[in-house]
Amino acid sequence: MALFACTLFYSYSFGQVTDSSRHKGRWKNNNIFQFFRNAITRGNPSDSAAQADALNTKSELPFKQYEGMVIRRIIIKNYGFEQNFGDTSKRLQYFGTRLLNNLHHTTRDWVIRNSLFIKEKTLLSAYKLADNERLIRSLEFIQDARILVNYLPGIEDSVDIVVIVKDLFSIGGALGSFGINPTSIRGNISDANAFGGGQRIQLGIFEEQNRNPHFGYQLLYTKSNIAHTFVNASATYTQIADDITDGTPDQRSWFIKFDRPLYAPYAHLAGNITVGENETFNRYAKPDTSFRKYRYRIRDAWVGWNIGSEKFLNNNTVRDRRFISVRYLNNHFYETPYQIGNNFNFRYNDRQAVLGQFTFFRQDFYKTNYIYGFGTTEDVPEGYNVALTGGWYKQLYLERPYAGADVNFYQTTKRGNFIQYFLRTGGFLKNGQVQDGGILVGTGLYSRLFTFPRLKIRQYFNFSYTRQFNRVGIDPLTIDNLFGLRYFSGDSTFGHQRITLHSETTFFLTYKLLGFKFAPFAFGDISLLNPEKQEFDKASLYHGLGAGMRGRNENLIFKTIEFRFAYFPRKTLYNQSFKIMINTDIQFRYNSTFVKAPDIIQLNTDGLNSIY
Repeated sequence: MALFACTLFYSYSFGQVTDSSRHKGRWKNNNIFQFFRNAITRGNPSDSAAQADALNTKSELPFKQYEGMVIRRIIIKNYGFEQNFGDTSKRLQYFGTRLLNNLHHTTRDWVIRNSLFIKEKTLLSAYKLADNERLIRSLEFIQDARILVNYLPGIEDSVDIVVIVKDLFSIGGALGSFGINPTSIRGNISDANAFGGGQRIQLGIFEEQNRNPHFGYQLLYTKSNIAHTFVNASATYTQIADDITDGTPDQRSWFIKFDRPLYAPYAHLAGNITVGENETFNRYAKPDTSFRKYRYRIRDAWVGWNIGSEKFLNNNTVRDRRFISVRYLNNHFYETPYQIGNNFNFRYNDRQAVLGQFTFFRQDFYKTNYIYGFGTTEDVPEGYNVALTGGWYKQLYLERPYAGADVNFYQTTKRGNFIQYFLRTGGFLKNGQVQDGGILVGTGLYSRLFTFPRLKIRQYFNFSYTRQFNRVGIDPLTIDNLFGLRYFSGDSTFGHQRITLHSETTFFLTYKLLGFKFAPFAFGDISLLNPEKQEFDKASLYHGLGAGMRGRNENLIFKTIEFRFAYFPRKTLYNQSFKIMINTDIQFRYNSTFVKAPDIIQLNTDGLNSIY
């Protein structure tokens, strides 16, 4: 409740936009009646979010006319979280604003400059400017970013670059999902931009009476872009990690991770190093027959090189890229659940691999709105990404060569629809036979934004078909995931063939309550799952439908809050027909990473959020 009260306090502070030049009568109506009158508003026309439907353009288009000019100076302009991005003369001026300003640290100029790969005294590249604007906008403590070109009268070959960023109020928190276990409390509090230095400090807690001990915690520290190297570092220690058996928070873990993404299409180097250990403890006094005790370590590293990136910098018309990478993975179990024994189980088996990958891609971006967010600028890719993977993989005592492909095509139509076509396929070779083969093929679509005076609507569809062949060591197909029925609780529902159609309609409202924008939605899922080693006419039909409401204050670091009601007509052992869920930790964001670590294909998860 304390966290909820803080959220309301923050929200009220961000609830209204007022002209800071008008001070007369400022306190005249500052009473409880004014509070409730101001709590509900319509979107302000000067708000950048209210103008969002106008955004559906290629990212590089605004800079094309300045191509080849010399960048004379780069100027950083930082708008605080209380300023309106569309009209800087308007500020949030309520009783909480001064206090929040004292708590908030504005992002320091050097943090933004560290994120720049454009330089003074160099030639302006429209694509490079667009990519750099997108990178800054992707920082979790930045709400929005714009790069403006200032043409200098009388100087025909030079321009100044103005980088404008708007902070989020970076102190936030989240409460875990309700409706699963009403006797437990889970949440966290964090500062995503501590001291304005581009670093996150987070404390997570968990409390449950049935657990021994009742209380557990998590500590997390991350630092983005260390010393302008574009290397991110993070360290985590937790007593409440979800175990790999059933998601119970009884796993103790620590991780240290260094990560360098391919932050731009012409960056040279990318990679990752992760080390960590995990161990479960019987916190819930389960019988020995049901508790699965394990302890294992992770050693994981990969590195990749962008082939010919210098050539692409000198010729912006060539947008196709080629990237080669190699990965070493070693997950070793010091202790394995006795229930597993020496059987193949992908979760609990030792795994060791050396994999190589060749990726060729071309991804340009559109600036748009109302895909995942509530009006802030979003970057959606257009182009393709094809990753071919091969190498050696050992699971338990089974050693096999592997080959696979992950293919994605992104298309933007003239009417403003965003479409993705995806294909994942791969398998292992043993004694001249393909084992653990699989294929996942499908498409996702976001319709164009339908705009009405007080409402915006977007329709979403996702269709996928999945098939496994000769399964030996990997997990079977399940239905409780993105490619099945979302929010369906899995039990013994396994199969080797799956067909799924997902549809969702989202209504973005213009009204705000305490600074929050709202988006009601309605959804329907239908999935056909064929049991293993049975004919297709034995397939079982599962479906679900429901509705809900999402809310978010775009000035806050708090993630999207979601209320969801779902009805599953087919009741199973672990899944109830009716479900009501409240989740305060929803993160809607498309991952526009150009390359990823070499890996075998996944048919039940989309961990990198790479599918619409």
